[in-house]
Amino acid sequence: MTISFDGLDLLASAVLICNEDGNIVFANTAAESLLDCSVKLLRQQSLRDIFLNPEELLAVFEQAKQHIFADKRLDLTLERSAKDVLHVRAIVTPLDDAVTPVLIELHQNEQQLKLDQEERMLDQNRANKELIRNLAHEIKNPLGGIRGAAQLLELELPERQLRELREYTQVIIKEADRLQTLVDRLLAPHRVPHIVGDVNIHEVCERVRSLMMAEFPQGLTIQRDYDLSIPEFRGDKEQLIQSVLNIAHNAAQALSEQIRQGNALLVIKTRVARQITLAKVRHKLALDLHIIDNGPGISPEIKSRMFYPLVSGREGGSGLGLTLAQTFVAQHMGVIECESRPGMTDFRILIPLP
Repeated sequence: MTISFDGLDLLASAVLICNEDGNIVFANTAAESLLDCSVKLLRQQSLRDIFLNPEELLAVFEQAKQHIFADKRLDLTLERSAKDVLHVRAIVTPLDDAVTPVLIELHQNEQQLKLDQEERMLDQNRANKELIRNLAHEIKNPLGGIRGAAQLLELELPERQLRELREYTQVIIKEADRLQTLVDRLLAPHRVPHIVGDVNIHEVCERVRSLMMAEFPQGLTIQRDYDLSIPEFRGDKEQLIQSVLNIAHNAAQALSEQIRQGNALLVIKTRVARQITLAKVRHKLALDLHIIDNGPGISPEIKSRMFYPLVSGREGGSGLGLTLAQTFVAQHMGVIECESRPGMTDFRILIPLP
């Protein structure tokens, strides 16, 4: 029996129909739009040709050929050569046709993924703040006692042993001071008042740029791509400077090899985003600030945890830079998103505009 595909071009969702080898024999116009490829070219390719990571989709495709299920739904992140990554809900359905046994329907669900991710980040941020506050206070009290005891012990040391034993009491005192500094940094976002005033985001970007150029005068190029029509908004300028600086500084440290080679690139880009949902509230306009680098990308092992406190991707890092940036941006009712792959990491800050 031959199945007619007439009418599939009228669907808003992308439809691919494949033969038993996974080659595409039909694609509707929605698939052409979603995959950014003409129907004629799609019909000359297979699933392996279109996607760089088709393994999960192909596994379900093989199950469909064997009629193991009536239909199967799964969320996929599909990578493509020189094109944006696709976040889709795939519905794979077996057909009663020996020539074209499988139909694949793709629904782009990037917006839903972003909403879910944003909600997780907000919950994480609240949990982080509570964890940091409790942990810092639990550490701070005994820390003062340890330092004080080491100072008293040093005063009680006999004169003949003071020189050789003072080294050990000083180690205790200095390590206690180091931990006190760490605790103060953990508590800083909750202590510093939120000073609200009119903020010009390009003054913030220029301040960060000047600080970065002073620290990395050689090997790092900072490219500006500003939309000067962005209006001023109410916010804490110093907090925003610290947020952007923390992200830019992390990027520069990840670019250490490129800086040595003299080809490190950091792009600071501002745009206006329209009809954006932040913290479950719809906003007509939002600041869309990008800090983009050409570094090696974020390690997959820490990508899902990079905003957690004390999680760092480099040796000797405190793991507080992104946590503080997220906290400060959240105080402006905004969010931080990140897309990273080898050769490109893009941190995106979204903040409501009036």
